[in-house]
Amino acid sequence: MLRHYFRTLFIVSGLLVGAMAQGQSVRVVYTTDVHGAIFPYDYVKGEEAQHSMAQAVHYIEDVRKESDNVILLDAGDMLQGTPAVYYYDHVDSVRNVIPMIYNSLKYDAVCIGNHDIETGHAVYDKFVRQMNMPVLGANAVNKETGKPYFQPYTILERGGKKIAVIGLTTPYVPHWLPEYYWSGIEFEDMIESAHYWMNYVRDNEKPDAVIGLFHSGYDYTHSFQTAEDKCNENASVLVAQQVEGFDVILIGHDHKVYNQVVKSPSGREVPVCDAGTAARYVGDVTIEFVAGEARPRVTSKLVALTNQKESSKYNKEFLPQMLAVKAYSKKVVGQLKEELISSESLFGSAKFTNLVHATMLKHSGAEISVAAPLLIDANLPVGEVTVGNMFSIYKFENMLSVIKLTGAELKKYLEYSYDEWIDNPSVTGHLIKVNKRGRIINRVYNFDSAVGIIYTVDPYKTKGERVEIKSMQDGTPFDESRLYTVALSSYRYNGGGGHLTKGLGFSKEQIAERSVKNVLSDLRGLIMQDIIDMGGDIVIPEYNNWKFVPEAEVKQYIEKDRELLGVK
Repeated sequence: MLRHYFRTLFIVSGLLVGAMAQGQSVRVVYTTDVHGAIFPYDYVKGEEAQHSMAQAVHYIEDVRKESDNVILLDAGDMLQGTPAVYYYDHVDSVRNVIPMIYNSLKYDAVCIGNHDIETGHAVYDKFVRQMNMPVLGANAVNKETGKPYFQPYTILERGGKKIAVIGLTTPYVPHWLPEYYWSGIEFEDMIESAHYWMNYVRDNEKPDAVIGLFHSGYDYTHSFQTAEDKCNENASVLVAQQVEGFDVILIGHDHKVYNQVVKSPSGREVPVCDAGTAARYVGDVTIEFVAGEARPRVTSKLVALTNQKESSKYNKEFLPQMLAVKAYSKKVVGQLKEELISSESLFGSAKFTNLVHATMLKHSGAEISVAAPLLIDANLPVGEVTVGNMFSIYKFENMLSVIKLTGAELKKYLEYSYDEWIDNPSVTGHLIKVNKRGRIINRVYNFDSAVGIIYTVDPYKTKGERVEIKSMQDGTPFDESRLYTVALSSYRYNGGGGHLTKGLGFSKEQIAERSVKNVLSDLRGLIMQDIIDMGGDIVIPEYNNWKFVPEAEVKQYIEKDRELLGVK
């Protein structure tokens, strides 16, 4: 009997040793840029959503059934994007729904994103306090203390292994947001910060593996930048290439779906994974520790969630919150007698952007406004307009700013906007810049047009000479030497899109010198209030102040590009 016991013990011990020789593995599941897609319901369209956190949670539940060693992470931008998060950020804000969800799901760490910071200190500081897990952001430094404003890293133990997670966020926040959103914080270069914290973590924590959790995209040439530029907006790949020690880097911010291997300085292969946006995908990483090998083996994949199963447990737990937001989003603010079509804004003066222009002029007192459609398919239907519909106009909170520009600078501003927007049809066969797949090359939210002046745009002319300003809106002369007050979004005021910084060559200091005022109320809220004040029927000015010329020639290309882009 005793002999049998020792024989059994020997066999079991041998199996355990064999298993350890083969390796110990840790699964990492991560989400990013959820942007309020927390419930399986589209509050803008008023219909069931095909992808949301409900689908992500179902996948997470399955992974946790398969493995005891699971790490759950998020790469940022949790607090803005739909009525669901806006409601709990600003309307019923005692207890934010995002900490409720992330605490319930037992996330191990999250990274702060630029749209989280855009909610303002009152929202994100409370959010950090309510989260049961670390909110990371090593390169966001407290100006007073010189230490990270958010936690720089965390150490997680799984299966006897120490896993370090270092968090970094895009340092481009000051280019998009007024300082009152990020007051007291300085955003350092990601590469420099990664070097420092990698050395600190390795020297002080001795981790078995290091994960990078970054709210920063993979295309470091975006925003006219190069690999040499300090404080690059999308430095994730640069960090992988220049900072030794990361085993895998999980990223977000650019809403791209990306899963590639990047070579570290020593030539090691480092997977860089981007799970896109709005819970359409989750990233699934396996970190395998093999006996005798200095560094773990890492594999990564992206899992599509569209039309996948939802977690019934999750839906039941957060049903009260989902119903509260549904009631809020269905609140009627006014009535439309004709459909507002956002894509019309690409081809001439359009009522969709005129609604925005009218609000900007009213609340700014400016002579001229510049604005863009934020989405190409953000149409408002005939009939009741709800709070949810208003998120088609502004998905994220944008404030209203006013600056002074000379007439010549305004023309140059518009030249920059249209040069980014249009092509010469006689050369390319298109009016709108599109790629070989027939998709718009540049981002729609940067296609500014103006109201307050009457002008034409000739796409056949040389770049920089296409805009001809005829007069002010009321027919009085337009003077290129005179200073005009111009209303624009806070995103544009802070350099978003490059209209002021690249188009006009203004520095931050020059923009500040030209500043007239900043209106702290968000534009979406101002538009909603204006509609309510109209007493029911939404009346939108018919500015009809700009068009492409020569009209007869351009018309055929407008029709062609509408069909190509699949818009009305």
